[in-house]
Amino acid sequence: MSSVSITPTQRLAGTVTLPGDKSVSHRFGMFSAIAEGTTHIANFSGSEDCTATLNCMAALGVPIERTADEIVIQGVGKHGLKQPDGMLDAGNSGTTIRLLSGILAGQPFETRITGDDSLRRRPMRRIMDPLARMGAGIVATDENFAPLAISGGNLHGIDYELPVASAQVKSCVLLAGLFAAGETTVIEATPTRDHTERMLGAFGAPVVHNGTRLTISGDAVLKSPGDCRVPGDFSAAAFFLVAASLVPDADLLIENVGINPSRTGLLDVLHEAGLAVGLENEREAGGEPVADLRVRGLHGDRLTRRLELGGDIIANVIDELPILSVFGAFHGGIDIRDARELRVKESDRIALVAANLRRMGVEVIEREDGLSVEGNQRFRSATIDTAGDHRIAMAFSVAALAADGPTEIRDAGCAAVSFPKFFDVLASLRS
Repeated sequence: MSSVSITPTQRLAGTVTLPGDKSVSHRFGMFSAIAEGTTHIANFSGSEDCTATLNCMAALGVPIERTADEIVIQGVGKHGLKQPDGMLDAGNSGTTIRLLSGILAGQPFETRITGDDSLRRRPMRRIMDPLARMGAGIVATDENFAPLAISGGNLHGIDYELPVASAQVKSCVLLAGLFAAGETTVIEATPTRDHTERMLGAFGAPVVHNGTRLTISGDAVLKSPGDCRVPGDFSAAAFFLVAASLVPDADLLIENVGINPSRTGLLDVLHEAGLAVGLENEREAGGEPVADLRVRGLHGDRLTRRLELGGDIIANVIDELPILSVFGAFHGGIDIRDARELRVKESDRIALVAANLRRMGVEVIEREDGLSVEGNQRFRSATIDTAGDHRIAMAFSVAALAADGPTEIRDAGCAAVSFPKFFDVLASLRS
């Protein structure tokens, strides 16, 4: 799919079924592989990122069966992985390379792991430093970038204070701690997504919380929980929540959405702005809270509350900042600070969001750590440069719903990285 043309709409209604949460799927794929027993996983994300995780685990000798309904992983235990024949490929997935590096650091063999052009530009020193302190040998390109060569084994536990708020770095160190002598403690001043801690507990390897300190024992053994179901991806739900706010009288029911509090800062932000999002049928699945989300659009009005985002909230909404920028431009405006991390995602998302908003006629002030957008602006039809970034493609497809004419989304196929059927689902809600 090279490009897609999105036309404005006056109708958006129906039920949305989301792909499985990427963050949860990644972890199910890795944790099931090093657990004892067989795990059946329903609604596993079909994204390219999560496929990369499964491919890496298979290359490490883990038996994996993939069917239309579920993924079946026969765990090999903590010490059952085998040295791969060639270099592991994480594709575009930062989660894959960073979390898996923690596991590889505990293996008694050398592994090389790389990714696509985009991933090879993302910083790896943030995981290399703590793993080296634990006793792993790691060599990187220009001391910071993939490919990585990891010589593992003989790790020892450490106390490690995160220099940046990052669930990926926290998870990498905790996973390495599973293979280390003694206890490993991660200290995080700003709470980040806690999927790793929740799932390790579900697999019988509890993480002990003591204030800002998270501790895991190297003696812990993972046991398969058996049958599991991945909740719908909240980050994918975000696009439809904002889409409903742009289209008069929209009415969407988004089913089976993961509402982990460390992921749902967007709900708080939208509620603060005045958009009502209802939670229905709340329940729990695999240690993760789940609900159906009901969102109804406005009667042609725009919300006037300006959003000021910075500090601790940023780690909770980091993936949703592109679509929140669209929301702010349409409604009451938005100011984003302390989000420098956006510059080292799959693309420089600060620069891309600013450039594409300007293409649509929106006034933007770009800063090193964020941007500022005035509210109540009109969207012009435009040609959007996604730079191969799935969240940029989907965010500006939503903006196109409220434009004054057709908008072309270039390299729209990149949406498949996280949501392969995004454009099909969007089209079904318009008819």
